Amino acid sequence: MIFEITIQVRVANYPEGLEWYRTLMNREPDFIPHEGFAEWELIPGCWLQVAEGEPAPGSGPIRLGVQHIERERQRLAQHLKTESFTIHTRDEVPVKWGTFTDPWGNRIGLFEYMNKDEERERIRMIASK
Repeated sequence: MIFEITIQVRVANYPEGLEWYRTLMNREPDFIPHEGFAEWELIPGCWLQVAEGEPAPGSGPIRLGVQHIERERQRLAQHLKTESFTIHTRDEVPVKWGTFTDPWGNRIGLFEYMNKDEERERIRMIASK
């Protein structure tokens, strides 16, 4: 039985990477067990780990669900100086999405549900677990 998931990204400059991911997550890490390593619990049982080291080439993207992708794109451009990224849609896909990279080359994506009723149901379901 699988009951949790962790996703790890590596950053060559840990102090800078920690600050960058604090801004991305818009909060402090939930757990810093030792120097060079921090974790955020994104939703119950799903952890993002930021570790000191060299990123794996071609990894990702890690996609994070947000309620307002355009607003998040603006916030990240302002506070993290991320490159402008295109927000994509397709008729058969129930979300819109975009991908960018952190300063170390890790690919990160955001997505937003097009159907806000479905989004509210997903949030309710996750929050009740």
